[in-house]
Amino acid sequence: MARPTTIKEALQRWSVARNGEDPTKAKDIQLQFQWPPIEKMDGTLSTLVECEKLSLSSNMIDKIIGLNGMKNLRILSLGRNYIKTLNGLEAVGDTLEELWISYNLIDKLKGVENLKRLKVLYIGYNSIRDWGEFQKLQAIGTLEDLLFVGNPLVENIDAGAYQREALKRLPNLKKLDGEALLAEDED
Repeated sequence: MARPTTIKEALQRWSVARNGEDPTKAKDIQLQFQWPPIEKMDGTLSTLVECEKLSLSSNMIDKIIGLNGMKNLRILSLGRNYIKTLNGLEAVGDTLEELWISYNLIDKLKGVENLKRLKVLYIGYNSIRDWGEFQKLQAIGTLEDLLFVGNPLVENIDAGAYQREALKRLPNLKKLDGEALLAEDED
């Protein structure tokens, strides 16, 4: 198989496709579906100081690294990779508002407490198995929209019971698995 694409090479391709636009000044950078796929994030990403939205989805990345310096990052898309943990997000914990990380290999939510401004978390189709891990999402007081479907935790539970359990743990949620939640009427 061909050698994997590096972040530097992907950014060069991105720049060429945009008539020489400088990625260090861009707000939205799309590096998904690289061929050969990107396997490693690296420090090159830290040069993207103006970037507000970064997509690295549909590659073969296994670790989140290199986000230091991305002080304006609000949306990070890492879906359809081989990521196992949320380690590496600390660098963007004060700015990140949306994390799209579905279809990975995540089974633990350690590190999620660093995401102080997160409103949207798409973490469906991972390997989260127990309510103890789900409970860690309580550390994100700003979380409003959660996509969690497809995790082993919800596979063998009645939809209504799952929704009640999720809301009991995350009462501020406005949307769960793509459906708007209505506050239950109190008698």
